[in-house]
Amino acid sequence: MSVSFEVIKEDAHSQARLGRLTTRRGVVETPAFMPVGTRATVRTMTPEEVKSLGAQIILSNTYHLYLRPGHELIQEAGGLHRFMHWDGPILTDSGGFQVFSLAPLRKITDGGVDFRSHIDGSRHFFSPEKVVAIQRALGSDIAMVLDECAPYPCSYEEARAAMERTTRWAERARLAETGAGQATFGIIQGSVFRELREKSARALVELDFPGYGIGGLSVGEPKPLMYEALEWTIPLIPPDRPRYLMGVGSPDCLFEAVARGVDMFDCVLPTRMARHGAVFTRTGRLVVRNAGCARDLRPLDPDCGCYTCRHYTRAYVHHLLKAGEVLGIRLTTIHNLYFVLDLARRIREAIREGQFSRLRQEFASLSLTSA
Repeated sequence: MSVSFEVIKEDAHSQARLGRLTTRRGVVETPAFMPVGTRATVRTMTPEEVKSLGAQIILSNTYHLYLRPGHELIQEAGGLHRFMHWDGPILTDSGGFQVFSLAPLRKITDGGVDFRSHIDGSRHFFSPEKVVAIQRALGSDIAMVLDECAPYPCSYEEARAAMERTTRWAERARLAETGAGQATFGIIQGSVFRELREKSARALVELDFPGYGIGGLSVGEPKPLMYEALEWTIPLIPPDRPRYLMGVGSPDCLFEAVARGVDMFDCVLPTRMARHGAVFTRTGRLVVRNAGCARDLRPLDPDCGCYTCRHYTRAYVHHLLKAGEVLGIRLTTIHNLYFVLDLARRIREAIREGQFSRLRQEFASLSLTSA
C-alpha cells in the first residue's frame, strides 16, 4: 500500500488508540488534527509557522483548487507541496461537500455532479474518475473519493439514495489511476440511520481502501447522534486502517471521537473562530472582540504556551481586532491552532501513559466553567 497504519497502543478503558500513519512524505502520529488549508494556505499563516505549532499533516480542497488557480497550473509548478512550500503529508478532500452545498447550482446523477462555479458561474462536471485525476495532478499523499453528503435532517430514502450512490462512485474511484505513492480513502455515509451506516461501511471495506473517512456528520445533527453513528460504524472498519472523522475539530468532539476509536480529524473551526475574534481556552470559548477584554491584561489563556499567550494580552489583541489590524487575526489563529494541535498531542501522550480517561474527565470539568 502507498500508506501504512499500525496501532501502537490501545486504551484499556475506551476505544482510544495511539497509532502511526506512514506516508511517502513522513509519519503522522495519531490521533491527529489536520489544519485546513483549503486554497493551498492555512489562512494568515506560513507553512513554517503551521509546522512549528505541531501540525504533522494538512488538508487542502480539490473543489477550490480546481476552480482557482487550477490543478493543471499546480501540476506544472511541481505539485501542491512545491506550490505551497509544504514538505509534509497533505490530504486532499474530494470537494464533494463543497459541491453538494451548492444546492441551487448543481445537478446530481449516477454519472457524477454537474455544477456551476460559485466564483463566475461557469459550468463544470465532477465524476468519480475526474476527482481522482484532479488529485493525482495535485500530488497529494491521501486523496478522498467523491461522495454524496446527505443533509441533516433528511428522510431515510434520501439518505439511502446518497449512500448507495456514494458506494457506486467509490467502486469507480477504486479502479481509477492514482499518483505514485498516493493513497485513496473511501468515505462512509448513511446520515444518522444505523442500517445505512453499517451497510455503507461493509460495502466500502469490501473494496479494501487503505483508509476510511466517516462523512456526513457534523452537518447539524445533535452531538449525541454523531457519537452514536460512530459507535455503529467504527467496529466495522478493520483495525489496521486509519479512521478519519471528516469536518470535526472542536475540543469536546475530539475527546469523544477518540474515545470511540477515531484517528484523524480536520475542521475549519479553529481558523474561522479566530477570524471572528474568538479563541479556545482551557475554560471554554473566549470572545476577544467583546468589551470585557478591552482592559484585560491577562493572556488569552494563562495556561497556554503559544506565541500569542507568551507575548500579548487580551487587551492588545482586542485592540487589534477592533482596529481591523490583520495582526489580530494572525494572533488568534496562532493561538487556536496551537490549542487544538497541542490538545491532540496531549491526547496521544495520555493514551501512551494510560491516562486518557483522566485527561478526558479533567478537560470536561474545566470546560464547564467560562473564561
